[in-house]
Amino acid sequence: MTQTEAYTPEKIKQMIKDEDVRFLRLMFTDLLGTVKNVEVPISQLDQLLAGKLMFDGSSIDGFVRIEESDMYLQPDLSTWMVFPWGDEHGKVARLTCSVYTAAGEEFLGDPRNNLMRVLKEMRAMGFSDFNIGPEPEFFLFEMDEKGNPIKKLNDHGSYFDLAPMDLAANIRRDMVLELGRMGFNVEASHHEVAPGQHEIDFEYDNAISSADHIQTFKMVVKTVARRYGLYATFMPKPLNGVNGSGMHMNMSLFDRDGKNAFFAEDGKDQLSQTAYYFLGGLLKHAKALTAVCNPTVNSYKRLVPGFEAPVYIAWSGANRSPMIRVPISRGKGTRLELRSVDPSANPYLAIAAMLEAGLDGIKNKIIPDDPIDRNIYSMDGQELKSDHIEKLPATLHNALVEYEADPLMEKAFGTHIYQNFLDAKKLEWTSYSQNVSQWEQERYFHLL
Repeated sequence: MTQTEAYTPEKIKQMIKDEDVRFLRLMFTDLLGTVKNVEVPISQLDQLLAGKLMFDGSSIDGFVRIEESDMYLQPDLSTWMVFPWGDEHGKVARLTCSVYTAAGEEFLGDPRNNLMRVLKEMRAMGFSDFNIGPEPEFFLFEMDEKGNPIKKLNDHGSYFDLAPMDLAANIRRDMVLELGRMGFNVEASHHEVAPGQHEIDFEYDNAISSADHIQTFKMVVKTVARRYGLYATFMPKPLNGVNGSGMHMNMSLFDRDGKNAFFAEDGKDQLSQTAYYFLGGLLKHAKALTAVCNPTVNSYKRLVPGFEAPVYIAWSGANRSPMIRVPISRGKGTRLELRSVDPSANPYLAIAAMLEAGLDGIKNKIIPDDPIDRNIYSMDGQELKSDHIEKLPATLHNALVEYEADPLMEKAFGTHIYQNFLDAKKLEWTSYSQNVSQWEQERYFHLL
């Protein structure tokens, strides 16, 4: 799937006529990663194309104050997509939009605009593209007769299981078919390790397109699941005692000649110096990155030993226990895989932060420590210390402390997003800290 196809206003109008499109869904993403949309009748297309479609930005998390509420949606025509489902009222098409101020300027609080800004910095350094290949995981739960999700999984299968253990094979197949109709190039789908847990991988693309795809992917997965009376959740750790859901991010830089800047035929392990510096930047800023790549209280219930999620700041090739892995593919497919990211992350912010950290590594020639090719989970404290292996933050609070302490985060997001994200997450942590959980009641009520 690519967003390089040229969709002109004329071509879009012809497709609207040919496919009986009656409504436009204008999608954008708020600070916390939630997809927002404004649906308008097709009669508003010319108004939209002229950049005159207004909405109230003060109602969106992390955007603006009420006295600055007037904002505009500017569509990215390359994201034009007609949804494969429709009804007697005609089909619905979507356009992903960027947010502009009333003065006609790019709104700096829009996560998509911010990622574009960081990509400009990347291009100024001599690179053409930052490609991302995500691996999002999710759980499927049953719903009651009223359509509310219940804590009952749809199956008890495990990794790569077949039917009858994997009861969602047909559901995933429908998801893949719907995604294919929408232009996704799906590479694989399978049951994951935990009961009721699934993964669908789609082909890498440039940073903006990949972030757009992740948001559309979540919507499609949830829509298809509901057809089967199931609820799809991208919550990182919805259940105790089983693996959580990650969203591993495979990434690579390309130079202006279209060559993978991470590959070097004669380099150590056929990795370029650029790849090592980029890796060094990711490792240096790993603790602060965690606040963005694992942005919920629940995220840290996944980042614990024993459930395959990374806990330690280290890298390796074949070893899957460190935070960063370098898959064996070389040439155009040379890439780094950040394994700590989970699907609750705002993809625009996560990708911007990862890129900024990597670019910092290139600028400052940050050399990473040696790879760790042993199982880190089996290493004792002295071994971890001698190999300079530190742990990722264990709570959202600790991650936010690292976020505030690392100047790169404000550089990655600009003052508006940086501060609004921090404020929102501090409120989340405070709310969590003040809540008396069921675990506490069961543990202490009759004991004390």
